[in-house]
Amino acid sequence: MIRIRICYAALTAGFSSLLCLTVAQAQSLDYDRLRDETAQLLSQYLRINTSNPPGNELATALWLKEVLAKEGIEGQVLDTAELGQGRANFYARLKGQGQGKAIALVHHMDVVPVSRQYWSMEPFAGLIKDGYVWGRGALDMKGQGIMQLMTVIALKRSGVPLKRDIVFIGNADEESDGLGSRIFVERHRDLLADVEYVLTEGGDVRVEKGKARWFGLGVGEKQVYWQKLVVKGKASQGSVPTPDNPVPHLARVLARIAAWETPVRVTPAVDRFFKSQAQAETGEHRRWLAGAATALKSRRGRAWLLSEPERNALLRNTISPTVLVGSNKTNTIPAEASAELDIRLLPDEDTLTFRRELLRVIADTGVTVSLIGDIPRRFSAPLDTELARAIEATGKRLLPGVPFATAVGTGASDRPYYASAGIICYGIDPYLVELEEGRREVHGNDERISLENLGFGLRLHLGILQEMEK
Repeated sequence: MIRIRICYAALTAGFSSLLCLTVAQAQSLDYDRLRDETAQLLSQYLRINTSNPPGNELATALWLKEVLAKEGIEGQVLDTAELGQGRANFYARLKGQGQGKAIALVHHMDVVPVSRQYWSMEPFAGLIKDGYVWGRGALDMKGQGIMQLMTVIALKRSGVPLKRDIVFIGNADEESDGLGSRIFVERHRDLLADVEYVLTEGGDVRVEKGKARWFGLGVGEKQVYWQKLVVKGKASQGSVPTPDNPVPHLARVLARIAAWETPVRVTPAVDRFFKSQAQAETGEHRRWLAGAATALKSRRGRAWLLSEPERNALLRNTISPTVLVGSNKTNTIPAEASAELDIRLLPDEDTLTFRRELLRVIADTGVTVSLIGDIPRRFSAPLDTELARAIEATGKRLLPGVPFATAVGTGASDRPYYASAGIICYGIDPYLVELEEGRREVHGNDERISLENLGFGLRLHLGILQEMEK
């Protein structure tokens, strides 16, 4: 983990410069204290178990409303009937002077479930220990949500006359069907009418062996195309094997899918991303990233590009079998077996074309293949905007000498739903976490975020808004 140390004088001076205020106009900020307060609030936030399913985001929305009310900021708990029992979206706004359109800081309040036996800490205790805040959601994405919350609170406390409104949104259900953001966008166009930008998760800051290799601005992501496979059979006693057992039938199908090497190709957005990454490399690795399409035609270049899981996922459609369901008893052959596939398509992939290829690989009319959820709209954010330039400038100031990259995400976020409302959406990762640590912890075990990273995230968010105030 990179340790970031910035003197208090520089921070307070930077914030004063940021807001162009005199001492009489605003109170100086104690960043150490603000960071520690962020850790305490995150600890409380993590204690609210919003594992999805079932979600329970109503509890977090009520908590967020209470926290902001203490700061004189009114929050709204929304969409409880539409989202179902125990669920909600959250909305608040810090008013500016109306000299520019609003910026929305958006996060999701739900988290993925945990397997407690693999955690060394209680995942919903919000423990602060050894310089970290531990718990499910620390990185994805309650930690970022609390950084956004504290950014809004810090601006409110400072008394700064902002040019534009700052909107704070917490959505339900991002980790499942994206129902929270979909309903929010559909039902509350009035609350989003003046929002020009959304800033949320989905960037890419690569840290390896204590060194930040690039700072990424998320401008696009792969398409989610989840599928469910179902094979029918005949229920019977497990002690007498029959050819009608759907479990081995399904296993043979999954083996064919797992062996399928989908074609590789370089999309324009990924080519731009790799060219940015090339600045952090030397020799043939630099050459292969700078010209990925050519490198894929050579044996060594192709092997190297595909050797890293993240690069491999950006160069092809990917399929990960995840949920498997067969019998609920060892001695019973089930009447049905099913599998769910986490499929992520390249941003420009045609879903119907891919489905035809998937059915060709399955090559079995005894398998029913159906879509899980909906297919979010494709989205791609422009690069030449005021906010994109502000993010780049802030990243370069906080991480001098680190290349800036425009990133394409392999995962999914709520950005496509907001983009469908005509809002320009960007993603950032406001922390410096070692690559291998992030792989282990995000949707994994012993998820945590350091206090230094909470401080970095605060400075990143405040710095971006500084640039937008110039």
